Amino acid sequence: MGDTTDEAGSADGAEDGTGTEHEAIMRATYRALCRHGAVDLTVQSIADEFEKSKSLIFYHYDSKEDLLSSFLGYLIARFETQVAVTENDDPAERLRETIDALVYGPDDHEAFQTAMLELRSQAAHNEVYREQFRTNDVYVLDLFEAMIEDGIERGVFAPVDPERTATMLLTIIDGARTRWVVLGDEAVLETAHGLLEEYLETTLYADADT
Repeated sequence: MGDTTDEAGSADGAEDGTGTEHEAIMRATYRALCRHGAVDLTVQSIADEFEKSKSLIFYHYDSKEDLLSSFLGYLIARFETQVAVTENDDPAERLRETIDALVYGPDDHEAFQTAMLELRSQAAHNEVYREQFRTNDVYVLDLFEAMIEDGIERGVFAPVDPERTATMLLTIIDGARTRWVVLGDEAVLETAHGLLEEYLETTLYADADT
């Protein structure tokens, strides 16, 4: 999946009265996942990152599963907002920015991706998680497709198959992040990013005017 990390656990406005309780709980969940991982995560560990009571978490969510499913939805909603507010109207630059955001992330990117991989493994036996990961995947694929179609229509991208290209981009990104987390391959993100850049330059941008 295109796990869409951002500074969800450290941005301002969550627990100072300017954010909602839901937002505050989501940010606390982000921090707890980075600190403990998904396997060892408990509602108490989330409450430890939350300035209000544990009972308030259970007021909003029936279980840890319910909370984590909501958190996965929160991540994609945050990413949608980031994409929507971008001022860059150039399809090529928007595509590059999106790839960068998915390949790289904030300082705690590795800890968060480790937690996401642990959640992915649970999704094989948990339909709630699986469905949310599927929803997030579809969003990112549709986003890539829309950018590629826009570039083709404007004559700045070669007439490639948008669906196949979007799947290829996300597959490379997901594979690189998995190798990074599982094998500790520090160079794989740069390698994957370089391969994607090479593809953009030699294929997607090639012969765009013909």
